[in-house]
Amino acid sequence: MSSTAAREVTLIPGDGVGPECIEATRRIIEASGVRLKFDVQHAGESVFKKGIPSGVPQETIDSIRRTRLVLKGPLGTPVGYGEKSANVTLRKLFETYANIRPVRELPGVKTPYSGRGIDLVVVRENVEDLYAGIEHMQSPGVAQCLKLISAKGCEKIVRTAFEFARSEGRKSVACATKSNIMKMTEGLLKRTFERIAPEYPDIQSWHVIIDNCAHQLVKKPEQFDVIVTTNMNGDIISDLTSALVGGLGFAPSANLGNDVAIFEAVHGSAPKYAGKNCINPTAVLLSGVAMLRYIGEFEAAQTIEHSVLYTLEQCARQGVGTGDVVGYDKPSTLSTSRFADLIIANLGKKSENYRVRDVKEIKLPRLSDQPEFVKAKSLRVVGADIFVHSPLKPEVLGPSLESLLEGTPIKLKMISNRGTKVYPSAGAITDCVDQYRCRCMLRQGAEKGGTGDLTDQVLLPVLAKIGAAHRWVHVEKLQEIDGAEGFTKAQGED
Repeated sequence: MSSTAAREVTLIPGDGVGPECIEATRRIIEASGVRLKFDVQHAGESVFKKGIPSGVPQETIDSIRRTRLVLKGPLGTPVGYGEKSANVTLRKLFETYANIRPVRELPGVKTPYSGRGIDLVVVRENVEDLYAGIEHMQSPGVAQCLKLISAKGCEKIVRTAFEFARSEGRKSVACATKSNIMKMTEGLLKRTFERIAPEYPDIQSWHVIIDNCAHQLVKKPEQFDVIVTTNMNGDIISDLTSALVGGLGFAPSANLGNDVAIFEAVHGSAPKYAGKNCINPTAVLLSGVAMLRYIGEFEAAQTIEHSVLYTLEQCARQGVGTGDVVGYDKPSTLSTSRFADLIIANLGKKSENYRVRDVKEIKLPRLSDQPEFVKAKSLRVVGADIFVHSPLKPEVLGPSLESLLEGTPIKLKMISNRGTKVYPSAGAITDCVDQYRCRCMLRQGAEKGGTGDLTDQVLLPVLAKIGAAHRWVHVEKLQEIDGAEGFTKAQGED
C-alpha cells in the first residue's frame, strides 16, 4: 500500500459502456491498496447534448488543470451535433503530445498469432499532423487538409519513444514514416529520429516505410519492440496491432504530456452494450495500470497486471471468459462485474507462463517553450504558389496567366493539378479538376538590388491583377531556408 497522501485523479466515466468499465477499474485499483481521490467529471455525448460544442465543459477543464491526471472511459462522438471529437479536444487542450499504445499476447485470448510472443508498443505523435484539423474547400469539388509537422513535435515524440523504451527495458525503436513520398513532413520525423538515435546507443534503431511496417506487422509482428510514428500513421497501425492480440477490448493507452497525462481505452463507447454489464473492462483496467506506473505506484501496477494475466489464464482453463472472448449470452460468459471480482480475488497471484515487465519511471523530454524552435541563418522568398479555382483547361489558363504577368517582377513557371504538372504540357494524361496550383517565380534580378527576395510589395499587386481575371483561393510563399528549397516540385516539374 502507498504511504503517500491520496493522489487526486479526474475521473471521466464516459459514454455507453464507459461507466461500467470505469467502475470495475476503480474497484480493482482500490482493492490493490492504492490511495486515490477521484474527482468525477463529464465529457462527451452527454455534454454535447447540453449545447456545449466542444463536448468538454469548463468544470472538467478546471478539474484537469488542478489534478493534472485523468482516467477516462470512452467518449461518443455524436453525428449531427457537436463539433470536434471530445477525445481529441482533451488531448489537444492539455498538449498530451505522446500517445502510448502497448499490445501483448494474453493468456486465453486465441488469435492467429497466438504463441508468437507479440509484445510491442506504438508511440504516436498525438496533437499535430492531419489531426490539426485545418481543412478548406478550395472549390466546390476540391477539399484541402493541411498536414502540419513541426521540428519540436518530432523531437518530443522521438525522445519520448526512446525514453519509454528505456523505462520498460526494451531493446529497439523503429521509426515508421512515409518519407519516400512526403519528404518534408514525414521526412522531418525521419531526419529527427536519425539525429537523436545515436544518443541512445543501448537501443537498436531503424527506419521503415509505413506501408512496409503494416505489411511486416501482419507478416512478422514479433520483430517489433517500439514503433514511433506520426499521428495519422499511428492511429491506423495501433488499431492494426490491437487486432493481432485479440481486439480493442485488450488495448490500453496513455496520452502523455509534460503537464497532464490522460489514460483511456482506445475502444469506442459501444452503446448497444451499455448498461448490460457484459463488456470486457481489460482495456480500461490496463490503462489504469499505466496510470499507476506514471504516478510511481509500481508495486500496485505490477500486482494488478499479474492478477489480470493469472485470471485470464485460469478463465481459459475453465472455459469461461468475457463476451468478446467466448461469445455473449452463453453460460460461460463472465459479466463485467464478475470478471472484476475475479481479478480482485486473484490479487497477489502470478501467471505461470506470462511475465510482467519491471518498469521504471519514464523521463519525458522538456524542450524550449519558445515558438521559434528552429532558427534559420538565411531566409528568403523566391516565388509563390497561387492556388486558383477555375473551370478552364490548363492550356487556356496558362497563357492567360502569362499574359497577366507580363511586365511584372514574377513569371509563371508551371501549373499543376492534383500534384501533376499540366502546363506547359509534358504529355501527361491528367483528369483535371477545377483547382490549380500556379507556381510563380521571381524573375532574375527583378527585385531592387538583385537580392532575389519576393516582397509583399511585389506580390500583392500581382495577386490583385490575377484576381481581376481568375478566382485565386490560397497563396503559399516559396521559401529558401539556409540555401535549400523549402518546397517540393510537382510530378513532372523540372
